[in-house]
Amino acid sequence: MVRWAELSGPALSALFADDPACVALVPVGATEQHGPHLPVGTDTIVATAIAEAAAEPGGAVVLPPVPVGASWWHGTQLGGTLALAGERVAELVVEHVRWAAHTGVRRALFVNGHVGNSAPLWLACDRLRFERPDLRIGVLEWWRLTPAITAEVTADAEDWHAHRAETALMLAIAPALVDLAEAKTADDPDRTAGLVFRYAAGQVSRNGVTGRPSEATPELGHRLWSDVVAAARDVVARARVEQPPCR
Repeated sequence: MVRWAELSGPALSALFADDPACVALVPVGATEQHGPHLPVGTDTIVATAIAEAAAEPGGAVVLPPVPVGASWWHGTQLGGTLALAGERVAELVVEHVRWAAHTGVRRALFVNGHVGNSAPLWLACDRLRFERPDLRIGVLEWWRLTPAITAEVTADAEDWHAHRAETALMLAIAPALVDLAEAKTADDPDRTAGLVFRYAAGQVSRNGVTGRPSEATPELGHRLWSDVVAAARDVVARARVEQPPCR
């Protein structure tokens, strides 16, 4: 596994000259409240871990993570959140790829760890597709990788946050950062069904959680992690060889 930040400039240029199909993985996370039991860096930790695991078989390089995302909806009632407007996130990641392209990157995937980043990342893809038709650009979101993963992620909440699956995944990735005692009493239901409007976190959750983190176990976490890594590696392998359907 190759981390961009650990190589010299000439080494990176040589890497992409020797392997033009090398995929640049850009972890995009967030720093935001995650209930009483998970660290505020959860989304960045998860995105970075997935990018590094997906890159391990080779053929990819992991760029430095983007640690602050589109988290305005978490508001200021619950401490710990650092946020950018969605437009700023889109601009920031576009600049990441523009600069990486100067070193030779021609295939890049944003590895998203935060649902709120989805719209900004697709905006970034649209801009890059327009500006740089020579680049391949896409988004990898771990909770959408397979129908089975999506089913597990939404089992206790459709509009989930700091819930069973996310807590379990952190138990597999960084167990020392999970407060299991707090998780046991942190359950809070999804109250978004049937709503017309979108609300800030403090208006739909009593503690920043949506779902049942009390049900998270290391066993579930390792099983989910294994499925996510396998699916993410498959995406990276396909990204190395994919061509436009119409040329």
